[in-house]
Amino acid sequence: MNLALWIIAGLLAAVFLLAGANKLFIPQEKLARAPGGGWVNDFSAGFVKALGAVEILGAVGLILPAALDIAPVLVPLAAVGLAAIMAGAAIVTFRRQEPKHALLNLTYLALAVFVAWGRFGLQPFG
Repeated sequence: MNLALWIIAGLLAAVFLLAGANKLFIPQEKLARAPGGGWVNDFSAGFVKALGAVEILGAVGLILPAALDIAPVLVPLAAVGLAAIMAGAAIVTFRRQEPKHALLNLTYLALAVFVAWGRFGLQPFG
């Protein structure tokens, strides 16, 4: 179980690091033109940048605390935070009538919940 949790946390960290970097460094107009990126027009540029920064912090929080053995309780907390972000993303994509993107967001939500559940209860660190 520990290996599965590490693998899923690593995959989620890679996804959120990439997604967060895109939101933080790519202009909002260019993000809006990407497939499934129309949602950024519903939010301010500042919100999109802040969301990108939070996603990067969440990605780091999934890996570094446990890898460095410094406050590993932050791993499930980061997973809960990313799950909350994905719940919001799923709601936004459902409202925009984009079911494929909503399903992808729900998949990431489920994986983040699995990591949180696993690290809080099944296979906690230390």
